[in-house]
Amino acid sequence: MQDERLEKQIDFIIEIDKLKSIARQTYIADGSRYENDSEHSWHLAMMAILLHEHVSVGKIDIVRVLKMVLVHDLVEIDAGDTYCYDSKAAEDKDLREKKAADRIFGILPPDQAKELRNIWDEFEERKTPEACFAAALDRLQPLLLHMKTCGKSWKINGIKYEQAYRRMNPIVESSHALWNYALEVLNDSLEKGYLAR
Repeated sequence: MQDERLEKQIDFIIEIDKLKSIARQTYIADGSRYENDSEHSWHLAMMAILLHEHVSVGKIDIVRVLKMVLVHDLVEIDAGDTYCYDSKAAEDKDLREKKAADRIFGILPPDQAKELRNIWDEFEERKTPEACFAAALDRLQPLLLHMKTCGKSWKINGIKYEQAYRRMNPIVESSHALWNYALEVLNDSLEKGYLAR
């Protein structure tokens, strides 16, 4: 029985290696290429470790946040990355991602499948302080990369200030300090022409 459990765990570990092949629409800080989902998830985990002291809602379970940021994009193995400013692609995003979550987490032994699916659902619902913080990091991380690349992806896609502002809005639910920082970056990006008016 233990061998069967281990086999399922190894199957899952091998399956999630595919996350390294899912390209996002955000350039890495040097602007040389798009980042992939596994790099994004790792970056969020490091941000959670470093920035959790700035959460405005009190003490949070940092281990739960780390689990969330590490599993939140695994569904993109099947569903693909949906560009956050693509309203057409967003129409069936929830359906595609839930179907992917069923399959991908279903590879694991039932107890672990349930745990990771619950963590993924919690992230998506954004109702707990941990999920709000994980979502805030998920918004802040690409903003930092946009800033470092002089808005390269924003310019390519003709993104306007108002769109980026709305995208960053969930940050305020978790951290006043990070929200204020994001606003400074957005306003500076508008002033420098990284974002359209």
